[in-house]
Amino acid sequence: MTAPVRRAGVFAALSTLSLAVPLVGPQGGAVLAAIVLLGAVVVTDGPLFDLLAYPGDYEDGRLYGLITFVLAAVALGLVAVSSSMSLAVFVGTVFLIGYGNLAERVTRTYVGDDDVLVVAAFCLVATVAAVGGQIAALAASGLAIGPTLPTVVFLAASGALLAALLRDMLLLYDDPIVMLSVGLLLWLLAELEPALGAAEVAAALAVTVALGYVSYALETASVAGMLTGVFLGLLTIVLGGYGWFVVLIAFFAIGGLATKFRYERKAELGVAEDNDGARGSGNVLGNAAVALAAVLGYAASSTTVLAVDPILFLFAFTGSVATAMSDTLSSEIGSVFETPRLITTLEPVEPGTDGGVTWQGELAGLVGAALVAGISYGLFPEVDPIGAAIIVAAGFVGMTVDSVLGATLEGSLLGNQGVNFLATLSGALVCALLVLSFATLG
Repeated sequence: MTAPVRRAGVFAALSTLSLAVPLVGPQGGAVLAAIVLLGAVVVTDGPLFDLLAYPGDYEDGRLYGLITFVLAAVALGLVAVSSSMSLAVFVGTVFLIGYGNLAERVTRTYVGDDDVLVVAAFCLVATVAAVGGQIAALAASGLAIGPTLPTVVFLAASGALLAALLRDMLLLYDDPIVMLSVGLLLWLLAELEPALGAAEVAAALAVTVALGYVSYALETASVAGMLTGVFLGLLTIVLGGYGWFVVLIAFFAIGGLATKFRYERKAELGVAEDNDGARGSGNVLGNAAVALAAVLGYAASSTTVLAVDPILFLFAFTGSVATAMSDTLSSEIGSVFETPRLITTLEPVEPGTDGGVTWQGELAGLVGAALVAGISYGLFPEVDPIGAAIIVAAGFVGMTVDSVLGATLEGSLLGNQGVNFLATLSGALVCALLVLSFATLG
């Protein structure tokens, strides 16, 4: 057994100690945490230090990795015992990180460094561990398990996907940050009280994982992009519904195909997406973060958490996706034409210039917005012909905002993903405000 695997095994065993909080109370958990922290400070060399130390710990002779891991668990535990966060969420999160990390280390050491295989091992074991941790915590607290099992599985899978994504984006030893991020997300999702059945959760996981892998196999998404898409898809299905998911997946599918459109020609012009057009997590989040926020807002407004009409979040969602679709089709199709003009001055510019537009690209963007509007009209009873027209208008406005920001602020104050985020935000706001205005006039 290699040193990384042994260390991961010890951290997994230590994560099991989080069960002390529901078993013996916060005081008992605090005592155990204090003992572990004291040991981490006292041990500065020797076999035990070698067992627990990350490579960076040797420079100062301190077990910083262990100390920060325990402190993150303590911080999450304090939130759990002093707020509405359930102890089951706390224990499940700590189990998820500890055992998921062990699965990743074992896979890398004994199976290989295939990225998809490593991510799959992490997500599978992390999900199972989080389910086990939550069930154990519920049992220790004397609470019923049966009715909440689908929600437990949904929280576990969501946390595993987010953890895998963050671990891909951050440094390998940033588990404390990942733990806190996952714990806070699962707290939020638990507060939304999703009404789930076992079949619904199983179907949502099967659909999103299958489509995510297809996107990776077709080279329209990187591993991180695949993880992001699966994560967003799962939350969208569970908190919004399959109609919402269809709108979102239509953007990813059509946008991915548009990226491949005349790719060789775009490569010659120097305007092709990197990585053979496979979209990474930054690209996916830049285009879909606002849509995810709208899904969360819809779920919150459908309960007692947020006193806002859920319909506004539905139109914010469709407006943001219409913007993302418009911008993607506009840039991916319009970029193959060699006579773009800067949107702010209409002067001819080189292909690939930020803020450069072509009439072909503008037309393609309008078609993209119309596609989202048509899908929404067919899926949502709340979207009537006027609503569909509003979605098209919002998508076109958002696409224009993207071009204007590209011509004025991109490269100096904003990066590409920041521009995408602000553009989709503008499309969402325009769509929601127009719907609100028409409702008020009506």
